[in-house]
Amino acid sequence: MSDGKDMEQPLVFGLDIGTRNVVGTVGYRTEDQFIVTAQYIMQHDTRAMLDGQIHDIGRVSGTIRKVKEQLEKQIGKTLTEVCIAAAGRVLKTVTTSISYDYPEESVVTGEDIHTLDLLGIEKAQKILQEMNDTNYKFYCVGYSVVKYFLNDEPFSNIESHKADRIGEDIIVTFLPEDVVDGLYAAVNQAGLEVANLTLEPIAAINVAIPESYRLLNIALVDIGAGTSDISITKDGSIIAYGMIPLAGDELTELIVQNYLVDFKTAEYIKLQSTTEEEITYKDIMLIEHKIPAKEVWELTAPVVDEMTTAVAAKIKELNGDQTVSAAFIVGGGGKIHGYTKMLAEKLDLPDVRVALRGEEVLQEVVFEQQDIKKDPLLVTPIGICLNYYEQRNGFIMVRFNGERLKLYDNDGLTIVDAALQAGFPNEDLFPKRGPELTFFVNGAKRIIRGEQGESAAVYMNDRPTNLNAALEPNCEIIIEPSTAGKPATCTLDQLEEYTTDSVAFVVNGNIIRCPKFLEVNGKLEFPSYQIQEGDQVETRSFYTVGQLAEFMDVEVNVEHVILVNNRRATLDSLIYENFTIEWTVRSYGKPSFQPVEQEEVQTPTVGEYKEEEIPDIVDTEMSAEADGAEVQNPEVHNAVTAEDTDDAGNAGAKEKDSAVTDDAATVEESKTITDSTAGVNGSVAGENAAGMDETDVTEENADGMAEAVKKVTAEENSSPAAEEDGSMVLVYINGQPVKLTGKPQYIFVDIFDFYEFDLTASNGRAIITNLNGENASYSAVLKTGDTIELRWKEN
Repeated sequence: MSDGKDMEQPLVFGLDIGTRNVVGTVGYRTEDQFIVTAQYIMQHDTRAMLDGQIHDIGRVSGTIRKVKEQLEKQIGKTLTEVCIAAAGRVLKTVTTSISYDYPEESVVTGEDIHTLDLLGIEKAQKILQEMNDTNYKFYCVGYSVVKYFLNDEPFSNIESHKADRIGEDIIVTFLPEDVVDGLYAAVNQAGLEVANLTLEPIAAINVAIPESYRLLNIALVDIGAGTSDISITKDGSIIAYGMIPLAGDELTELIVQNYLVDFKTAEYIKLQSTTEEEITYKDIMLIEHKIPAKEVWELTAPVVDEMTTAVAAKIKELNGDQTVSAAFIVGGGGKIHGYTKMLAEKLDLPDVRVALRGEEVLQEVVFEQQDIKKDPLLVTPIGICLNYYEQRNGFIMVRFNGERLKLYDNDGLTIVDAALQAGFPNEDLFPKRGPELTFFVNGAKRIIRGEQGESAAVYMNDRPTNLNAALEPNCEIIIEPSTAGKPATCTLDQLEEYTTDSVAFVVNGNIIRCPKFLEVNGKLEFPSYQIQEGDQVETRSFYTVGQLAEFMDVEVNVEHVILVNNRRATLDSLIYENFTIEWTVRSYGKPSFQPVEQEEVQTPTVGEYKEEEIPDIVDTEMSAEADGAEVQNPEVHNAVTAEDTDDAGNAGAKEKDSAVTDDAATVEESKTITDSTAGVNGSVAGENAAGMDETDVTEENADGMAEAVKKVTAEENSSPAAEEDGSMVLVYINGQPVKLTGKPQYIFVDIFDFYEFDLTASNGRAIITNLNGENASYSAVLKTGDTIELRWKEN
């Protein structure tokens, strides 16, 4: 233990839980050194671990506790957190590329690089899920960036540079759930919490091959008792990881069989053969033997040959089917006699290019314990401690809807991550729309979307929260699934074709504009008809004379001649756009059949008055009809009267109610005519049809007036009043004008129906939802002119 200056620094506790040994290291990092304040090595009493996998959690936990207690005595402090590493048994490696585009040129920060790493890890996890052909559930236990890119150009360090786009090639390593769970369980039973988890080859390479060496194509082989972990460097980066399940225990087991000793004695013989010329031991019969070390070398040579052959093959496979420039060996298993020489032969390298790495790579490590000798066995334990400063990560436990989950902690976990890990359906997280309605209008497909449902109810530790809330360790999460909205509905009178499409006729010299009839599946339906799935809706551009009379609320005197385009007609005759109709009206009243319903009422018709309320002008016309005079449509008298006749008996108009003589006059007069409840939406032509020929009506006045009325209608529909009545709201989303239509009122969540925004691309980020500069709730009511900011929060 030091004189106390080390206590000024936060201590890091690293634990190398190997197949044969548990090595505990406590220290801290200065600017250019790592100071080891305490270290303790202890062997397992039994074979509680095989090939890097914990088989007896209780026994391994007991060994860890003893190492922890010895270290606590040395430093005089209680240890609560530990950094650990996993061996590469059933290791999976995914190499992928990831990039991020800034909205505008920006300075790259350390946080940006960290976010890029996390995006790469998440992408690798998705790739592994797709390619996983085993029953194992894999966890990420480490990663290495192969190369960074700045505006698509390779860079060794992109921090503080300006860029429009950053990217990286990354190697992400994964281990099965049972390997990780076993390590966590053993550590927890020893009274410790995991502060950081990495992979043994990652820990070893950070010490054995410094960055200045990584330009070279070098292989690092960490030979433990159960596994031989391999990593490869090239062009300044770590390019691959691998593992073979052959290591020191293969040699020990051979010695057990040949010399009739227990496993512990065999380990002693193996270690002594690397340092001594003769070895003395007792077999299980308690007979003492003395053998030369060369005998052990000759015994183990075939197994060493098998091990080096497998390691060399794996190195070449990871290096693109070619050998490397050099190989470094660390770990206790690599000290067996002849290993480095055999591996050099298999890699086609000179003997001097394959060597043990121990004291050479620990120059910047200072041991305060004088009796510690720097050797390859200590490389990985030191690397585990140093990895704490490079990649602080691990796992956190949560309970999701009653199920216990373990999640890889990337410092940005949210409730959404827990939901996805638990397999909670995405569609139950976000509001669901009711079933949509699909039908056809004039052959064109029309889809009405269902109403939006309610979002999922989210609780963490019994407190209401949202999906983007950060996870707390050991928290209790409850998510109640979102609900579906009501099914889509639509009636005929809600269709744009019903409210905007019309057909104009000239009746007794007056332009009458009528809505087009709507047929559903070949049958005429009322405007209140509820459209059904797959309905075929067609607009009909013609009336019969009888239907026009019903629409105008008049009874036609069939004893008088009915003229259509100056030809005799009947009530069943078809009439089309701009046709002229001449008839004699018998009476006014409520029609027996009303094909359309008008919602907007401006000027009542005669048929709507009670008998005692009928205006005098109607009485005058009824008297005129009784005397044989031609009766005009009563609506005409709202703007123009036709009581006077000239000497020839032809109908005319007084000068003060003069005929329309040009298009401009027609437009102005058309604006003064109001619609009736029965749907009269036209303006009055100044001259009676008897005073003009058919061509005059249909080509000049009728067309001119029709265009004028269309113009007026368009102006009215686009007026501010149309927005204020709730039928349309104009908002600005991220500076872009967006019209909200189809509902009487809109709330904030409705914008997702009109504005493209991918709700699944969170990548651990929160969503920004601002309304007029303030944070908005999803139920906030929208009005015209509102400004909305909608984007993902940058990590």
